Amino acid sequence: MHYHLILTDQCNLKCRYCYEKSILDSGTPSRFTYDFSAPSTFSVSIERLKRFLEKDENPIIIFYGGEPLLELEKMMKIMDSLDVPYRIQTNGLLLDRVPREYVKRVGRILVSLDGDRDRTDHNRGEHTFDTVMGNIRTILPWYPGEIVARITIAQDCPDICEQVQFLVGEGFRSIHWQLDAGFYGFDFDERRFAEFVEKYNESIGRLVTFWVRNLEKGNFLRLYPFVGIISSLLDGETTRVRCGAGHAGYCITTDGKVVACPIGCFATELVAGNLETHPEDLKKFDVSGRCLECVSRDICGGRCLYWNKTRLWPEEGDNLICNTVSHLIRELKEVIPVIEKMISCGVVRKEDFAYEKYFGPEIIP
Repeated sequence: MHYHLILTDQCNLKCRYCYEKSILDSGTPSRFTYDFSAPSTFSVSIERLKRFLEKDENPIIIFYGGEPLLELEKMMKIMDSLDVPYRIQTNGLLLDRVPREYVKRVGRILVSLDGDRDRTDHNRGEHTFDTVMGNIRTILPWYPGEIVARITIAQDCPDICEQVQFLVGEGFRSIHWQLDAGFYGFDFDERRFAEFVEKYNESIGRLVTFWVRNLEKGNFLRLYPFVGIISSLLDGETTRVRCGAGHAGYCITTDGKVVACPIGCFATELVAGNLETHPEDLKKFDVSGRCLECVSRDICGGRCLYWNKTRLWPEEGDNLICNTVSHLIRELKEVIPVIEKMISCGVVRKEDFAYEKYFGPEIIP
């Protein structure tokens, strides 16, 4: 099982789509009840965490926040005490402070970058891009694991193709993205978002073409939304929520609760147990409502458990979000014959599309 471990709820950035929106959204009604009594930083004894993880045959920890590297000393103490695989989701600003031996033990690093310098700094703050890229370039010569650039696509920035191409030009081989849509109750404007969807879908079409052309040259780019969906289409796989929330992955809060996903870590309705619960006995969650009747459900899985349960946008907004998902799936279905031909000719291998599920990339943006 994959566990997002919240080391702190504090962050050293104030991103437009996270900090700023959380302030503006403070009065939005919710279908959840919330418990904010947990401490700001991880306050559970390592021994208690260890006893819980020992009950799991294959536990994997994903350090998460806030910004987890604000609690670097605690992170290193955990790593000194527990011999498990590690991943981390970070904004990358403090990577230069992590001793080399600990960086090497983190098998996959998800770094938040929204594309080029202007886009990243616009969303995340001045000089963020240069600082993060400097830290990444420092570790690249000796880091043995995978670095994934994690893009947030804001509603005023639909050009996913251009931003992915830029990051590929900067040397990234693994990229993921998520739409900033449906996660707050106040930010839906039907006309504006409809225009975004039209431009984003067009950009996805161009990005699929770019990706396939690279495959034909033997240049395998691990664009996670593409790789995950193509893998399922090749195998005839059906799926639940593709991030694993509430069935194959959980979040451990700062006070030792185990909840379905880190986005809803304060929602009492998403509590699955605690560190005394056996992992096999954790409460399971699944999507409901509109997703149960959707023709894309077997590939989409329901997009996002939190989005599905909170229903913060009106139906017309969710319809537009689902339009981006169905378009993405349709574009990738159309290139399956080309990919199957490349596999049969040995240009790529079917196993190239295999990937570690549930470590961070949600697959469905």
